[in-house]
Amino acid sequence: MNYQEKADALFEDQKRSWPLLGTNWAQLGEARLKSFDFDGVTIQVQYNPKRIISSAAKVDRVSIEKRKCFLCTENRPAEEKNVWFKEEYEILCNPFPIFREHFTISNAVHTPQLIEPEFSTFLELSRELPDLVVFYNAPACGASAPDHMHFQAGSRSFMPLEGELEAIKKRFGETLLHTGELTLTAVQDGLRRFLVLEGARKAPLLDAFRHLYFYMEELQQEEPMINILSYFSDQWQLMLFPRQKHRPWQYFAEGEDNILLSPAAVDMGGMLITPLEKDFGKITPEDIRDIFHQVCFTEKQFMELTVHLKSKLQAHG
Repeated sequence: MNYQEKADALFEDQKRSWPLLGTNWAQLGEARLKSFDFDGVTIQVQYNPKRIISSAAKVDRVSIEKRKCFLCTENRPAEEKNVWFKEEYEILCNPFPIFREHFTISNAVHTPQLIEPEFSTFLELSRELPDLVVFYNAPACGASAPDHMHFQAGSRSFMPLEGELEAIKKRFGETLLHTGELTLTAVQDGLRRFLVLEGARKAPLLDAFRHLYFYMEELQQEEPMINILSYFSDQWQLMLFPRQKHRPWQYFAEGEDNILLSPAAVDMGGMLITPLEKDFGKITPEDIRDIFHQVCFTEKQFMELTVHLKSKLQAHG
């Protein structure tokens, strides 16, 4: 069995043997969805009350130090099983799924959420799990376990961006680099500002990512705030969302202004997860536009980033 087949078999087994996952998975069929069109860009909203644990997670240093790490083997439920990925990562079923198949892919060692040394493994995971989107949330913009290195993966065709990407690139994209091995596109679609990296070889992707990573690390003086989606068919297709903010002001607001929405990679992909029914019912296109504009790079930040990347990659041939 290949890794995709092993992951599929694990999820089927865990739905039967792990009541928490089985119950929450069954309730996914009752999840409510609504859709908004932003001039050809689709944003969907899912009401999923089970995601309150993730959306409302306290990820400050004191809170993290006080709780046990739920990704470490000794702290996991007895029912939770795994599939090993090259003795370095464990593929685990997420008991609070958003997707029809939803996995957390956890480092075997309790080590901080830092993407640069693990980006090669991220690409390998994506190649070995072609039926899934593999994604990464940085510790300051979506990771509910910033103290333990992990990725996630979920069923393809769930996030609107996957189906709309080619049209969005054509309409809103600017090709920064196009060689025989790498294509880099900058996209500003009216809501989000993000980069698309495409290529069939790992080395050029690693090189391009490191330029992005080190630029953002110097800019933010910490682990860069970034969300990444990766799809693999005959080549890798990566969407990288540089972030300037973790949560919008609405998250912290009192009363009617409050919207408990904590954007991460899935939200960047066009599927906003709302764990509270009140927010699902009242969220407006204006709210969505404002939230994206708060958390994504500004036009100036994005322009400076793209200029830097273009010059670095052209210099390397």
